[in-house]
Amino acid sequence: MVLRVGGMASGMDTESIIKDLMKAERIPLDKLKQKKQTLEWQRDQYREMNLLLNDFKNLTSSTGMKKTQNYRASAVTTSNESLVTATSSTAASQGSYNISSVTKLASAETWVTAKLNETAGETLDATKALSDAANNSFAKDFAWTSGKVESKTLSGVTGGNTVSLGVAAGSVQSADAVKMSVKVNGVDYNVIAPGDSFDASKNQAKIDADGNITFSNSIAAGSTVKVDYISVAQNGEQYADFSITAQTSKGEVEENFLISSTDTLNQVVSKVNGSNAGVSMFFDMATNKISLMQKETGDFTKDNNGDYTLNTASNLSISGVFATDILKLDNTAAVSKGSDAEFVINGLATTRKSNTFDMNGVSITLKGTFDSTQAISLSVSKDTDTVYNNIKDFVDKYNTLIAAISKKTSEERYRDYTPLTDEQREQLSDKQQEQWEEKAKSGLLRRDTTLTGVLSTMRSNFSQAVTNSSTNASYNQLAEIGITTSSNYLEGGKLEIDETKLKKALAENPEAVEALFIGGSGSTSVSEQGIIHRLYNTVDKAMDQLKDRAGSAGYTNQKFAIGRQLTSVDNSITRFEDRLTQVEDRYWKQFTAMEKAMQNANSQSAYLMQQFSS
Repeated sequence: MVLRVGGMASGMDTESIIKDLMKAERIPLDKLKQKKQTLEWQRDQYREMNLLLNDFKNLTSSTGMKKTQNYRASAVTTSNESLVTATSSTAASQGSYNISSVTKLASAETWVTAKLNETAGETLDATKALSDAANNSFAKDFAWTSGKVESKTLSGVTGGNTVSLGVAAGSVQSADAVKMSVKVNGVDYNVIAPGDSFDASKNQAKIDADGNITFSNSIAAGSTVKVDYISVAQNGEQYADFSITAQTSKGEVEENFLISSTDTLNQVVSKVNGSNAGVSMFFDMATNKISLMQKETGDFTKDNNGDYTLNTASNLSISGVFATDILKLDNTAAVSKGSDAEFVINGLATTRKSNTFDMNGVSITLKGTFDSTQAISLSVSKDTDTVYNNIKDFVDKYNTLIAAISKKTSEERYRDYTPLTDEQREQLSDKQQEQWEEKAKSGLLRRDTTLTGVLSTMRSNFSQAVTNSSTNASYNQLAEIGITTSSNYLEGGKLEIDETKLKKALAENPEAVEALFIGGSGSTSVSEQGIIHRLYNTVDKAMDQLKDRAGSAGYTNQKFAIGRQLTSVDNSITRFEDRLTQVEDRYWKQFTAMEKAMQNANSQSAYLMQQFSS
């Protein structure tokens, strides 16, 4: 630490003098900081251009203009939308359909129970425990089974054929194992009795008294196993169980439910609705009845040919005394069996499980029944307006991109406007600083070879003929379908569309237009690739070059060229700041030495004067 003595003997403002001297010394440091600021601005502008390119790259990707549906849109008209509606996919071909009648709509199977408390004077509170006779007397005589319902989820198991619940030995009621539930990653495993043999072709599990679960096949490491099981009763714990078996579009689904005597009716409803049984249950307090409805429509006791394939009267079958005695899901329930939609289309009488179905790429929705006097016609035609709008939107976004790049690469460079130093900022207002920086940032990417190069290559991508075998000979260039480059060279290759010509091409040969844009996807020859594939590859290459130069969010400085320059400048700034500290210390040492010398001289002068005067 340098002792700083200022002006005591000389009377000079040493601090101001040294500050002025250091201003000159700091000029190279200010230039380094200005260089750093310029590099940061340049880096940020490159990244802004890369974001624009990335947006356009996404537009030309497999989720954008590479999708065939952008070129194959169809429209469906219906003669009566109140009874039949339809939409088309890219697979739809032009044609017409006649639905002469709909005799039945598809419906979901529903069960509506009798009253849960039919006896006069019985109480029912869906928020109270089922075993609470004071509030739920309709269940007071139910014969509960001794045992405690428990649930456990094992996450990230090691895999293999066995897992453990991690409970005390002998605490699981294995005799009731078939009533328990095991799910592996949400998939049901049928629990069989401990003494039964596995069927290796099925998902099965066994649970022993010690809580060990054995599977019929090996489960993957990291799996999640959820188990609802019954443990040995303590303090009078009781339970009941029931099952729902549902015939569905995916086959038969069986779900078993364990109900604790302390559960409420609302909790029972919640368990059913949260299961894989594919049903929706609710309890209506106004009528004290339960409604159970299958989530899918259709009759799943027979196939699409109308042949009965199952020995079930309904899609749903429910078993267990809890279901019959408490929930009243028994022969007293009013069952409306699930039904298929029945209709006649183009003279063919047929059925469907759902009121919405696909036919040759057309999604048809039946909304009501009608007879032949109200026959409805559907007409599928090419939707040239939608395809035209897709292409126009793409061209507009391309024009926006090249306009932004052209503007950036042609900005005027104001070399007299360098980044402001701290001292310069203090002398300017906020508005003046903003105006100065606007000019200082201008032209940092002027005539950049990567950006001007991508513009040039994209123009070539559009102008070069497409020669893939799927194109019609007359549609090998964009100009032939009405898309041309602006005659104004100042617009940097902006595209213009002749709406009439493009719509005519889409109407006459949409396949050739599609091939012109996305044909030749597997070819390595640029001339055979469709325009969208060319543009994607061009933009992707330019983005890589810009990342090498300016990086992107999350990049460390060592991964890109400007970053390495910034690191070098930072190191130079640190070294120069250390040097300035040394220079400033040297100045203070020199002035301090001068002050001391002058103080000594003044002391000697005073002594001599005293001697002469005595």
